[in-house]
Amino acid sequence: MALLLRRIAQTMRNKPIQAEIAKLRDLKSKHLCDEPSKNFVLKCPKGTRDYDPFQMAIRDKVFSVVKECFIRHGAVSLSTPVFELKETLMGKYGEDSKLIYDIADQGGELLSLRYDLTVPFARYVAMTKTKQIKRYHIDRVYRRDQPAMTRGRYREFYQCDFDIAGEYDPMIPDAECVKIVSEILTNLKLGSFVIKVNHRKLLDGMFAACGVPPEKFRAICSAVDKLDKVKWEEVREEMVGEKGLSGEVADRIGEYVKLHGRRDLLDRLGKDGCLTAAKDARDGLEDMKLLLEYCDLFGVLCNVSFDLSLARGLDYYTGVIYEAVLTGSPSGEKGGGG
Repeated sequence: MALLLRRIAQTMRNKPIQAEIAKLRDLKSKHLCDEPSKNFVLKCPKGTRDYDPFQMAIRDKVFSVVKECFIRHGAVSLSTPVFELKETLMGKYGEDSKLIYDIADQGGELLSLRYDLTVPFARYVAMTKTKQIKRYHIDRVYRRDQPAMTRGRYREFYQCDFDIAGEYDPMIPDAECVKIVSEILTNLKLGSFVIKVNHRKLLDGMFAACGVPPEKFRAICSAVDKLDKVKWEEVREEMVGEKGLSGEVADRIGEYVKLHGRRDLLDRLGKDGCLTAAKDARDGLEDMKLLLEYCDLFGVLCNVSFDLSLARGLDYYTGVIYEAVLTGSPSGEKGGGG
């Protein structure tokens, strides 16, 4: 494979490419002559990078494994534009809406680069009045985030999306998504992993049982979501010092978000009278019980952890949320959905 890629690279060194390189060098020389005080540097824009043929070979192999799994589960391919009407995207991502790239007005339409692949898919389903579909889409998305290249945080990156739209029996699509994640990570041979699962309604019920005012739910969720990066003491300080929560309420939350397990945790939470007094919590627990049963039937329960600290994407997720973590990786690479 390496020899083949080297030969391809040699073939690419043809006259048209050399001509373009010469033009760029000439452009750099002109800038240096016109403005001696400013250096013209040929580089990628901030938060982006090039991928050489060897890296592309690895990426293509990964994408082929992902695509094969999606197709095996009955998904069809769908493509949407790289940009959307700005009003289609705004208001869908909560605080993260500020990370959307706007495009200068061209011809009377306010446009933005897509932030993810899910909202454009939802727009497609609504436009076409599609009743039922499993679709996959592997493509670039864009976020005006502060990049951290060494930790894999870019402004342009790929998402591998698998979505199920339509009416189905409860929790079957969610369990299938968990199974797909498990199959892909197993087939990629990336090492040990765990798929954390939780439920939006259970989180809302938990916060209500702890005494969090409804208007602070999202703010407290965003703090809880940091538990995989920082210690509980820092999260508690943010809740109390920045979010205005009382220390007593924060401590109650702390007792819950440290819990994780499987059916044993479901049984424990089901006996918690304070928690089950909230309807959202009861509904969430019923869904989680069904989800874990299906995961068991699908043979992936061994890779699943019911984790009350998982609180991602609550501005747009309405039911089950999940996140896969490579447990053998120092940086704990992730992927998730809901």
